[in-house]
Amino acid sequence: MPKVQPAGGTNGGRQRRGRSARVATSLAEINVVPLVDVMLVLLIIFMVTAPMMTQGLAVNLPQARRAAAPLTRPIYLTIPKDFPKTRVVQINDDPVRVDILQERMRQALLNQSEKNVFVRADASITIQDFMTVTDKLKEAGVEHVGMATRPVNPR
Repeated sequence: MPKVQPAGGTNGGRQRRGRSARVATSLAEINVVPLVDVMLVLLIIFMVTAPMMTQGLAVNLPQARRAAAPLTRPIYLTIPKDFPKTRVVQINDDPVRVDILQERMRQALLNQSEKNVFVRADASITIQDFMTVTDKLKEAGVEHVGMATRPVNPR
């Protein structure tokens, strides 16, 4: 509610109402509607863009005619096409250098009852690069190494 405050000085007892009286307003509450509008817009923006930001490595998998689906959720090891240059593979979503792959696989297999690993290698990877990674997996205690493929496109 606005308050009328008298002027500080007196002019012989006469006061001019137009100039001497001040009206003071107090802000008792903050308007949160614009804040809520901005927050909802930001929420929508993040909900739309979040799925686009999660991206894995682009790997061109080889094709197989008779491939069975895995029974349990195994560990996936990805060998990207730039492996000969970088010497980096990916365990599930974690990039790992091949020289420490053996130790990282031992850590990953501690909680697994089945010591199985599926390798997703790019189709351009050489057999020697594949065997280098497979040797490291066997040294880490992996019992079965499976090759992940994609189904053949019907013509």
